[in-house]
Amino acid sequence: MKGLWKEFKAFAMGGNMMDLALGFIIGAAFAALVESLAGNILMQLVAAIFGKPDFSNLSFSVNGAELKYGAFLTELLNFLLLGLVLFALVKAMKKLGLGNFRAQGSRECPFCKEFVPVDALKCKFCTADIDPEQVEDEDEHIVVSRTKHADG
Repeated sequence: MKGLWKEFKAFAMGGNMMDLALGFIIGAAFAALVESLAGNILMQLVAAIFGKPDFSNLSFSVNGAELKYGAFLTELLNFLLLGLVLFALVKAMKKLGLGNFRAQGSRECPFCKEFVPVDALKCKFCTADIDPEQVEDEDEHIVVSRTKHADG
C-alpha cells in the first residue's frame, strides 16, 4: 500500500499533471475573460445597433408549442463573437511571437504513405515535396515559389 501511495504521489506531483492543472486553471480564467469581452462589450455593441442586448424574448408558437428562436439567436451570436475574439487573440499572439501555435495533427504522405505533420512541406521519410494542408505564415513563400516553378 505504501508503494502505491508513493507512485500516486509521484504521478500527481509530476510535471505533466502539474502542467495540466496549471493549463486548466489558466484556460478557465482566460475563457472567463474572453466571455466577458464578448458578453459585456461586443454584445453591448449589438445592443447599441439593434436596440436590445439580446433576442431572448423573440419566439413564435406552433400547435401550442413555443419556439424560442430568439434565445438560440442570442447564443449563436455569443458563440460567433467568442470565436471571433479568440481567433483575433490567437492571430495577434502569433504575430507577436507569443506562444506555440504550430499546426497539430498528421496526415499520410501521398508518395510513401507514412504519416507526416499537417504543415509538413517535405516528407521526412521519402523526402518528397508535399503540399501542406495548413500553411504557416513563415512557410507561405515556399509554397508560392513551388507553384510558380510548377506553372512556369
